[in-house]
Amino acid sequence: MANMIQNAKDSINALLEAACARAVEKGQLPEGASLSGTVEIPKDTQNGDYAANHAMTSARALHMAPRKIAEALVENLDLDGSWFSSVEVAGPGFINFRLAPAWYADVLSCVRAEDSDYGRVDEGHGKKLMVEFVSANPTGPMHMGNARGGVLGDALASVLDRAGYQVWREFYVNDAGNQIEKFASSIDARYQQLILGEDKVAFPEDGYQGEDIKELAKAFYDEHGDSFLNKDVSERHAAMARFGLDRNIPKMQADLRRYGVNYDEWFFESSLHESGFVADTVAKLGEKGYTYEKDGALWLKTAQILTENMLKAGKKQEEIDKLELKDDVLRRANGFYTYFAADIAYHRNKLETRGFDYAVNVWGADHHGHVARLKGALDALGLDGEHRLTIVLMQLVKLMSDGKEVRMSKRTGKAISLTNLLDDIPVDSARYFFNSRPESPVLFDLELAERQDNENPVYYVQYAHARICTLIENLKAEGHAVPDTLDATILTDETERELIKQLAGLPEEIRLAARDLDPSRVNKYVSELAARFHRFYTVCRIKDAEPGVLEARLYLADCVRRVIAISLSIIGVHAPEKM
Repeated sequence: MANMIQNAKDSINALLEAACARAVEKGQLPEGASLSGTVEIPKDTQNGDYAANHAMTSARALHMAPRKIAEALVENLDLDGSWFSSVEVAGPGFINFRLAPAWYADVLSCVRAEDSDYGRVDEGHGKKLMVEFVSANPTGPMHMGNARGGVLGDALASVLDRAGYQVWREFYVNDAGNQIEKFASSIDARYQQLILGEDKVAFPEDGYQGEDIKELAKAFYDEHGDSFLNKDVSERHAAMARFGLDRNIPKMQADLRRYGVNYDEWFFESSLHESGFVADTVAKLGEKGYTYEKDGALWLKTAQILTENMLKAGKKQEEIDKLELKDDVLRRANGFYTYFAADIAYHRNKLETRGFDYAVNVWGADHHGHVARLKGALDALGLDGEHRLTIVLMQLVKLMSDGKEVRMSKRTGKAISLTNLLDDIPVDSARYFFNSRPESPVLFDLELAERQDNENPVYYVQYAHARICTLIENLKAEGHAVPDTLDATILTDETERELIKQLAGLPEEIRLAARDLDPSRVNKYVSELAARFHRFYTVCRIKDAEPGVLEARLYLADCVRRVIAISLSIIGVHAPEKM
């Protein structure tokens, strides 16, 4: 797939290498001269569309003034048949290139030819990569952090897919361990209170206090009556945990589907315990000498593992000592494995058993202390956790209304869950606003998200798409269909050229978004594309333009329509044809 920005840079490098060889033959540059340097798009394009610094970076090796090198290179440049119309030396030795109509024509040809695949790049080379995200405990409603994590994970997976990875989306269901026992005991307490009275049954101090627990207890009572009251506690808790999970998990799945988030697999923690994989993983750590017993529990030598890794990375022992690293319990004295042990086993399952080349997890920032420990445990298992596992930490979300933080749903009066949020605002707005830089907190303005005007950034972009669809439909009715070919020499207005340059940028934005694990780059890209289209539409008449110009501008507008739709699809937002 074409990346016309990178192609232009590669072409400049090749042109300069050929010019260098000619200059050497003429004696204008020393024998054996070779170039080094980079090609960039300058912030101010008044002097050119691309700037090369090769003359300056090669000056020391060639023992010549940069300006002299640049002049020799420019004198020997052959631009015939290239994407460039002119070149000039500027300042201390920059070589500035101006794009020719052929480049603009090829950008638009790529958009049309590649169609829905436009913007794809091959950074991933087909490597298998899992993105695990949301993975909320199934013990209650999903909250605002899950709402943001759902968008970031889903959009990131889409970006990585377009960057050439084989992407797998996964939700890890924590349906085992302490939190599930707490979940069951909370339902049990509410169940007994229904039968015996609230004052007769104490509620666990660390129990789940939400109304959803009361609702589950009532539903369990409605189905079973008081038949479980005198059953063994373990039997009662097992039944209540299963009852609660069987209702909560489908609701989570339904809410996420409504949010436009679909997974390849919902992976259950319980399967790791039932198959013996957790026990086997802990045993392997022991075989490698990284476990020991103390006070009846089995511990991981986390401090030793992290110390070894940091020493290899060049950190000094005295710096490490200040961190006061601690070991972690893998198996408690009662024989139950900890969440950390299950997490290590789960990531071993990802990288070793299922053979993913890389794993990316989207976690809340409150999990930052867990990152190095988990990577270290995978290193200890020989799975190269440092390089194969990446954790994207996302910051908090605050809902704002009239400049004040909102904690309650307008519809229900309860704490805002994902369900409440989607009842209150459009899904497209939620997805667009939450797809922001993971390391930055989100201030989500409820009024702005609901507005149907250009102040709302998602409306602004969607309106550009709808505007083009309406334009094409109206002109078609007047006998002007989008042409199959284009004479790019007609598109000479600066707003037309700037719009085409923005179209050319999508593949590069996908590459960078994948490299940085930052899908918010797509938001910025498509917002700027919409802005450049609106400027173009204002400056350049289409409907009443003279023959030839009308068709060329209509062709350009259709390309913009296609790329807006692609960009919005990456972040899971609709591209409406009418608004």
